[in-house]
Amino acid sequence: MKSKLLFALLFISQIVGASNGTIKGILQDSATKEPLAFASVSIKGTTQGVNTDLDGFFTLEVPEGKQTLTFHYVGYTSANKAIEVKANETIEITIDLISESVQLEGVVVQATRSKSREATLLIEQQRSVEMKQHIGSQELSRKGVSDVASAVAKTTGVAKQEGTGTIFVRGLGDRYNSTSLNGLPLASNDPEKKNIDLNIFSTDIVEYIAIDKTYFARNYGDFAGGNIDITSKNHSGEGFVEIGVSTNMNTNAVKKDAFKTLSDRSFFGFSDTKIPGNALKGYNFKNSTQSDTRSPWGAGLNINTGKSFFFGASALHLFATASFGNNFKQKEGVTRTAQAQNSFTKDLNLDSFEYSTNTTGMLNAKFDIDDANSIKYNFLFVNDSKEKNEDYTGYVRDITLDNSDHTYINRQTYRQDQLMVNQLLGNHKLTDQIDLNWGAAFNSISAQTPDRQQYTLNKLQNSDSYQFSINSRSDNNRYYEDLKENELAANLAADYKFGKNEENLYDGKLTVGYNFRKKDRNFKATQFVFQINRENNNNINPNALDQFFNQSNFANGYFDIYTFRGGAGTPNALLPQTYDGELFIHAGFANVEYRLTDKLSGSLGARFETISQDVTWQTQLDADKTSNKFTKNAFLPSLSLKYEVNDNNNLRFALSKTYTLPQFKERARFIYEDVTEIKVGNPDLYASDDYNADLKWEYFPKTDEVISATVFGKYIKNPINEIVSASSSNDITYANTGDYGHAVGLEIEVRKNLFSFDDALTNKITGGLNASFMKTYQKLDNEKVNKENKYLSTSFTHDNASFTGASDLLLNADISYIKEWANDQKLMATFSYAHFSDKLYSLGTEQSGNLVDKAFGFLDFTFKYDFTKNFGMSFNARNLLDPAIERKQENLTQDVLVQSYKLGQNFSLGFKYTF
Repeated sequence: MKSKLLFALLFISQIVGASNGTIKGILQDSATKEPLAFASVSIKGTTQGVNTDLDGFFTLEVPEGKQTLTFHYVGYTSANKAIEVKANETIEITIDLISESVQLEGVVVQATRSKSREATLLIEQQRSVEMKQHIGSQELSRKGVSDVASAVAKTTGVAKQEGTGTIFVRGLGDRYNSTSLNGLPLASNDPEKKNIDLNIFSTDIVEYIAIDKTYFARNYGDFAGGNIDITSKNHSGEGFVEIGVSTNMNTNAVKKDAFKTLSDRSFFGFSDTKIPGNALKGYNFKNSTQSDTRSPWGAGLNINTGKSFFFGASALHLFATASFGNNFKQKEGVTRTAQAQNSFTKDLNLDSFEYSTNTTGMLNAKFDIDDANSIKYNFLFVNDSKEKNEDYTGYVRDITLDNSDHTYINRQTYRQDQLMVNQLLGNHKLTDQIDLNWGAAFNSISAQTPDRQQYTLNKLQNSDSYQFSINSRSDNNRYYEDLKENELAANLAADYKFGKNEENLYDGKLTVGYNFRKKDRNFKATQFVFQINRENNNNINPNALDQFFNQSNFANGYFDIYTFRGGAGTPNALLPQTYDGELFIHAGFANVEYRLTDKLSGSLGARFETISQDVTWQTQLDADKTSNKFTKNAFLPSLSLKYEVNDNNNLRFALSKTYTLPQFKERARFIYEDVTEIKVGNPDLYASDDYNADLKWEYFPKTDEVISATVFGKYIKNPINEIVSASSSNDITYANTGDYGHAVGLEIEVRKNLFSFDDALTNKITGGLNASFMKTYQKLDNEKVNKENKYLSTSFTHDNASFTGASDLLLNADISYIKEWANDQKLMATFSYAHFSDKLYSLGTEQSGNLVDKAFGFLDFTFKYDFTKNFGMSFNARNLLDPAIERKQENLTQDVLVQSYKLGQNFSLGFKYTF
């Protein structure tokens, strides 16, 4: 008995006293020595393991004795290494993994490889057969970019329209581009736009953004400028929680004694959007007509967290982010409408106050079933709101009276967008040669402009008294707009690798796939107009309109309320103006990639789409419900060639055909009124066909450096443009304005380490420059427009023009100082500059000149400092030069200034802490 007890105690002491050893190492690509982030390292035959960090490093505690470590990274050949570890010993190793197919790595690894790092994205660009351009979260952080629209505007040949999230790629605007999230399309939040406003996406959700400016068969064919695909952040590895707080200010806003906001609207951007009941029988509007005030200091809060759970050969990786931010903007300037003779029909001073909020939540859950199968679910919610309180003072030809000092217009706009995205994606390695990838998405968006108010008054001469304008009922109105869009989308693709060579690598890959897209849009709008009784139109206080617009005055007959159908008692008077749109796209595609020689690789693709777009409307222009259906079959070939001059130099060539659809609202006879312009749809619009060619040279001196030059050309058949119709109202509408247009350009990109103060590159100055030089041309044909369109006629001032939205020169430049210390301290300081040359806003007609947005530039500064591994701060200064943003009408005799304002400088300070 004693001997058994002694043996047990001895056994327990051996276990308790057993010591482990430690293995530290780095996992890297065998060819480029680029660190492999989030690769798995495990002890063979056990469930014990870790993941490498962003820099490819890992630390693993192992029992003493002989152990075999297994290293696995998708897209690379797995490796084993036997190591004998002694108690309390630390061993350092470096492991090189070999790509399964270096030729095809750009495609194979794309879905799984961490692409937040600038160097990783450049390696992807270098190896891929396709022409690629990316911007990752590391670069976004370095440049202090906070939203996706500003992020893509930092890339070559891409510009953002000031004040919006509308993107121009190679001079081509909204209709010529497309947007997606994780490869699946996104719904639009604007009834006038094809693409969602990229301003609403915080860079907190972004792993990297891919901008495809050449066409590939896996993409939908409705683009000629570019496809912008946002890849959402993932997490793999140890758990963390990061909390960030920030504050921001705009110099224009804080200079104001009182920052004017809308009454009865939520500080957080969630407000009531319903039309009041019995709106024609009584004054039942809940929101005040009068302005409120807020302190113009913005704030932000964000929380990011992630954790991985391992279950034998399976793993669950979770990442979540939630954020809220708001900001204040103010601008003053002029806005005018000019005639061909240089006189003004509207000449107004603008004083604009804008308050915006953004609330974002995202959850990503990825389940690695085993080494060959994974499923991922993405959920994204965005609530974006914007309040605008605009005062216009000056002259309006049809409103300003002879006995008036001036006309005063107040316009209050509240907009709230809510986007929900649900995505399910799967990746399956069926055999060594066959991969299956699929994805499905359901997106829904609600975009509402509830209770937009506009009031128009004249100030009488030699008096402090105001009177309402009664030139038109619509001079004083409240407007409700509601857009709901649901979209289903599905992708299915199978890859078959073939042509195994002597090095046990595959020379080719065949991809076949199917895409489906169904979009339903429902849009309705109701405008309540006030007919003012002349007898009571005296001594109106424009700052206290609630004293006039109230139930008592309505009951006493001071004013009446109407819609476009009529007033109380008119049948169906409260039925809104509507248009509904339905889009179906079915597409099949095939693509072959093949390494033709040791240096030459190619990709040949073909896609066939059937498109059906149906629009139905009932508006003040067509009181009876009217429908218009458009169908198209499109065969879309694409070719991409890559010639590897040497290990660091590539030559590339791409050729493709695409198309451009008119949008729902552009084909519906719907009137949209703004203060200075009115837009009307045209059912006679039809699609354009686009032909695209690119030739590119790229040189990679080091893994984080690139020098490239690209020559591109585009030919567009039957281009679509915004035009001013030849009518007394000078409405803006849409038309296929000519038989053809073309664009040619040169893009240059340079990213370089300029100077290093140490061999480890932890104390260095880096610089970047990208520039795009473009010339665009389109033939304008009055006869074609007048012949093809039932509802409009036009007379262009010129017989040719450049593309609307196209700048001849786009320039982005940045210089950064980066310093890292051994104790996890890190400093980054970046100056960045963006310049846009003149660009055409809209085409002139009836001898009026083209409207042209004049050149300007932005200078920004970003400073980041990590005090420790867990705690850091950031400071951003935007628009340091604060240039005037101007639009001129280039009439035949002189240029006339029609818009001018300054945005003010923006400063923000933030802190973050990671647990």
